[in-house]
Amino acid sequence: MPEKRGTESAMEGPISESRADGKVGILPENIAGALAYLTFVPAVVFLFVDPFRRNRFVRFHALQCLLCWVAGIALIIGLKLAGDLVFLIPTAGPLFVTIIDGVAALATVFVWLVLLVKAMQGERFRLPVLGNFAEQY
Repeated sequence: MPEKRGTESAMEGPISESRADGKVGILPENIAGALAYLTFVPAVVFLFVDPFRRNRFVRFHALQCLLCWVAGIALIIGLKLAGDLVFLIPTAGPLFVTIIDGVAALATVFVWLVLLVKAMQGERFRLPVLGNFAEQY
């Protein structure tokens, strides 16, 4: 007899609402979730303004956005410190710093676009560490 697959995963527990389908305030949930990723300002507003902070979908995306900002700032500081050291290597140092900074910038834009598109599609796309923390909150 084949096993029935429920809504539980061995690693994650019950799967919570994966699609946004309602409205929060005057905005549809998916639009509000995507707006949270534009800058950190809408994310902070959505965490403190009443109709948005009670919605789990919008709150998840707002918190994940803020966590991404914190991780991005930490990455920038780390790259700046490492770049200062690598820059001391004659000839190759500036090239390495330029390449690493370019790759980091492209990766950041790619992650931002993925999060924005997934929120617009009404999905809860979780980043590996940050998304799990945002989901628990």
